[in-house]
Amino acid sequence: MPSGGAVAYDNMSPFVFILWLVTVPLLLAHPALSNPLGYFINCGGTNEVTVDSLKYIPDGSYIKVGNVATINKPDLLPILRTLRYFTNTLSKKYCYSFPVIKGNKYLVKTVYYYGEFDGGKQPPVFDQIVEGTRWSIVNTTADYAKGLSSYYEVVIEASHGKRLSVCLARNQHTGSSSPFISALEVKNLDSSLYNPTDFHKYALVTVSRHAFGSEDIISFPDDKFNRMWQPFKDQHPLVAGQTNITPTDFWNLPPAKAFSSGITTSEGKTLEIQWPPVSLPSSYYYISLYFQDDRKPSPSSWRTFDVSINGHTFYSNLNATAKGVTVYAAQWPLSGQTKITMKPSEGMPYGPILNAGEVYQVLPLGGRTQTRDIIPMEDLVKSIQNPPRDWNGDPCRPRGNSWTGVTCSDQFVARITALNLTNAGLIGTLPPTIGNLTALSHLLLAGNKFSGPIPDLSELHELETLHLENNNFEGPLHPSIEKLPKLHEISSDFQKKKIDGKAIKH
Repeated sequence: MPSGGAVAYDNMSPFVFILWLVTVPLLLAHPALSNPLGYFINCGGTNEVTVDSLKYIPDGSYIKVGNVATINKPDLLPILRTLRYFTNTLSKKYCYSFPVIKGNKYLVKTVYYYGEFDGGKQPPVFDQIVEGTRWSIVNTTADYAKGLSSYYEVVIEASHGKRLSVCLARNQHTGSSSPFISALEVKNLDSSLYNPTDFHKYALVTVSRHAFGSEDIISFPDDKFNRMWQPFKDQHPLVAGQTNITPTDFWNLPPAKAFSSGITTSEGKTLEIQWPPVSLPSSYYYISLYFQDDRKPSPSSWRTFDVSINGHTFYSNLNATAKGVTVYAAQWPLSGQTKITMKPSEGMPYGPILNAGEVYQVLPLGGRTQTRDIIPMEDLVKSIQNPPRDWNGDPCRPRGNSWTGVTCSDQFVARITALNLTNAGLIGTLPPTIGNLTALSHLLLAGNKFSGPIPDLSELHELETLHLENNNFEGPLHPSIEKLPKLHEISSDFQKKKIDGKAIKH
């Protein structure tokens, strides 16, 4: 186990969604090094670009929809000079899709710089979605007014399958403008990071990540995952670290450079800071604090103190050794302003010290589509020449952003209950796996240009209505279709019947 201890709260209160937005400057750059494992995407770009030693590639291999624009302003980072935007108001979401390893954790970062690409003066407001969960609202208005770009982060497990989706979607605030994105990172994290969060139920949304006393932002290559550790200073004295730490001694692998400075107090005094420097909604948070004694190691190197948050004990009798120590809470309740207090032990000749900290809001996942339903839908996408433009990402989730024509159940693990593609102008065939959508009540495909054989539908025991007419299928339907217990309406070019005395529609 890493140095330090844990304080964990396991019961979740009702969740309040919050937007977390971090600002970054617009200037750059360093010689290129090898990227961390993952994807670094220059949205809307046609060429590879380098920013702070990281190579960003064009996004065309990971998305099939949207338009691109170039921002003609001086002194922009290369990844801010282009963007992809989405004008189709009928699509329920616009998704990037990345090959991933199921069960691995990923740090997703989205970057936005408006640049007045649409001729307006104020950035559009819209939703962002990761793996079927509505992650946050994107509102970069305040940052853009200051000439800044913005980024958002979330830690999530790839639990749906072999691909991870990052999507944008319109909301009630988007109006006539268009969602857009400048850059995107999807980074594979080591398995130890942010334990013991149950990533089958929750994701972690970045709130604050600071290096106390630092002069500059710490990121790649000092942080191998390109996490950005912002500088934090207040009225407290600053100290410089005297020894190196080993990041692998810590679950969260903080960069050694985050321990190179800290804030402290004089002998016998309490160290008290207001951090994170934002007001928080009532929710639960993952908190990790990092400490290191700034003195040279010796048998008498003891610096002990108690840590509390808003008056509640976080950790007692903490010894900030020269090797470094971290204290974390997996689910800690916070609301409003946050005050962290470090009180020295009685008779301690040295004041407390704090080097770095991370806070993430614990985000309950919004559910997903059952895998047995995802597979036939993915097969259907491949078998159609012109699938609907928003058929990417999770077919059912989040609620309100399911695929066009797809209706789903309300369970956390959703089933597809209806597929209505009537007169959608689709060209292609039906894959045999369509018969595995066993929760379907309605399969409505009339008025398209489907061809080929009609698959075996005998396992669709919930099916009530079936419309296949005005296509180019090679029939007929298998006779077993009439034995389905709930089916009362069939209409196809080969078969138009009444079942149980109920009239069909055609």
